[in-house]
Amino acid sequence: MAASMKLMMILNDPDVAKLAASSGVDRIFVDLEINGKFARQGHKDTLISKHSFDDVERVRKAVPGASLLVRLNPWYEGSRAEIDRAISLGVDILMLPMFKRIDEVEAFCDHVAGRAQVIPLLETAEAAEIVDAVAALPGVTEVYIGLNDLHLSMHKSFMFELLVDGTVEHLAKSILAQGKPFGFGGIARIGEGLLPAEKILAEHIRLGSSSVILSRTFHRPYDDKLAGDSPMNLKLEIDKVRSAALRYGTSDAAVLAENRNELKRIVGEITKAAEHAG
Repeated sequence: MAASMKLMMILNDPDVAKLAASSGVDRIFVDLEINGKFARQGHKDTLISKHSFDDVERVRKAVPGASLLVRLNPWYEGSRAEIDRAISLGVDILMLPMFKRIDEVEAFCDHVAGRAQVIPLLETAEAAEIVDAVAALPGVTEVYIGLNDLHLSMHKSFMFELLVDGTVEHLAKSILAQGKPFGFGGIARIGEGLLPAEKILAEHIRLGSSSVILSRTFHRPYDDKLAGDSPMNLKLEIDKVRSAALRYGTSDAAVLAENRNELKRIVGEITKAAEHAG
């Protein structure tokens, strides 16, 4: 599984897209979701992208050979037009966020009609209840589990609680049982993160995940350049992720189980500290 882990990076700058693609990022991710997003996440320390279809066009031209994923808005009256426009720009994969009903995913897949791959973004409590039906849809290529909105929907205080309370494991088993690949959440650079990236990556391997989003910490080459600092070596950081995934991918079950126990301990400490601070 480690060898096939697809790394995704959210961006809208053509130059950054070129750097990401040449550094080993598997999927360039342009985020067009905006409807309802600020109301859900505006009070959180989360990135709310302001990407556009013009960005999609520029990025596609910059990296014509790269796999391009675009997250559209949750299903609404304008979704069909959004799907058509994205496909006309050469998008390879379309992501549907914030769905709550199976008919939303069905309508999305029906309109795509095989013209692009489809990844439903499972990030509501209602979506979790219908995971089997969603993963079983013929038009669904894979499923991605969005921990940020899902933990808000499930009234958890810390998104990685879902990783240790059995929620992600249940969803993963349901998706894999339908023969579809899945991914979840995001990871920081190796050696960084409130919850160490290595711990999360090892859990990806244990659960059979095959994709993950690279966090904002991987955008530093561009941020450093703007600030006039020495740029971070993105390829080196990507290689560190690959090496860690390979290491955990060849570890035995006992090592991965020990990592999970350590993960639970750290998440418990973070959650407890947050509750006391609140």
